[in-house]
Amino acid sequence: MRPLDPRTVRSRDAALASARELLIEQGLAGLTHGAVAARSGISRATLYRLWPEPTDLVRAALTRHITLARPEPTGDLRADLLTELTATRAMLHEPATEQGMRVMIERAAVDPRFAEVKEALYRSGTRAARTTLTEAVARGDLPAELDVDLAIDQLHGPLFFRRLVANQTFDLDYVRAVLDDFLRTHSPKNPHQQGNLVT
Repeated sequence: MRPLDPRTVRSRDAALASARELLIEQGLAGLTHGAVAARSGISRATLYRLWPEPTDLVRAALTRHITLARPEPTGDLRADLLTELTATRAMLHEPATEQGMRVMIERAAVDPRFAEVKEALYRSGTRAARTTLTEAVARGDLPAELDVDLAIDQLHGPLFFRRLVANQTFDLDYVRAVLDDFLRTHSPKNPHQQGNLVT
């Protein structure tokens, strides 16, 4: 694949930075080609060339937001999973991104284009956690038979349920409780591992 022209890269980065700002400030409703053009100074023609459909722009903006919210992993299982879940908690409590998730889930049920975006965002949003879990299995920090998909559900599911279904806020103590319950269930049963669960 031929590398992108540097001017295209600069335009894309400037547009996505503006799209992320609009997402945080206004949610999905404010994330339009026109609004991004006005905020970034990038022409609508360029934006439509890069992201022909509104759903393309939404996907790119949310993926960038997810990526920037997650720092590089350290190799420490508990610390890396806590970082991932803390970032998820932040997105669920940030008004614009929380609303964006609600809208995405609602529209995905009736619009195949949004269903595709939701699936892509799910994969993007859980990629780092999947890598952390897979590497932990390889190191022996988690059992070889671990079902990574189920582990993702066990770690992220309670957070999404409490915020988007029960409409309750929660703090980092709740996040740590979910994580440590998962580790107590799945980590090798030895004193050293159990000692690492201390918060």
